[in-house]
Amino acid sequence: MDSAELLAELLQHHGHNVKVATSASAALALASNNEFDVLVSDVGLPDASGYDLMAQLRALYAIKGIAVTGSARSNDVERGREAGFSMYLTKPVSLRTLTNALEQVAG
Repeated sequence: MDSAELLAELLQHHGHNVKVATSASAALALASNNEFDVLVSDVGLPDASGYDLMAQLRALYAIKGIAVTGSARSNDVERGREAGFSMYLTKPVSLRTLTNALEQVAG
């Protein structure tokens, strides 16, 4: 089980409905067939950046986002805000931090 699947399982255990996509193209396909309140995305995806994914989703849907990354330089955070992310979390992210962020963003 990879970290995304483990995190999804933990979030589901806490009452969240979760779908996992391992690429931007998979996330876009999921979004075309499902309604989501919040996107939680790494900014480093195999086929696009999380910034590009968030911008594309926000252009199509009313969705909020939480960026997860290994780097939180000020220009990264600003780029995330410009793409439409509401929050920017730095790895490693604890379950408590993520659930708190989801509550704040989905509010």
